[in-house]
Amino acid sequence: MANKEWPLWEVFIRSKQGLNHKHVGSLRAADAEMAVENARDVYTRRSEGISIWVIESSNIHASHPTDADALFEPAHSKVYRHPTFYDVPDGIEHM
Repeated sequence: MANKEWPLWEVFIRSKQGLNHKHVGSLRAADAEMAVENARDVYTRRSEGISIWVIESSNIHASHPTDADALFEPAHSKVYRHPTFYDVPDGIEHM
């Protein structure tokens, strides 16, 4: 028997006061248009969002936890990449 289940979509919402999209959850939908409409209904009930992104979960590729040391170790030796190295000037609201 073929899989009759709709694909799983990951939902990202940008809030009115935010500068970036944040993952808010997942849902099932037949296509991208339906996923956006369902995401609007489920995740923005109080009109808190200004933008919705959806992506099929099958299109997301992630690193494996066992690869973390090799993947992130070079950054630990470069202290200038850490945000604590810099002073943020007064008046900067979003960085």
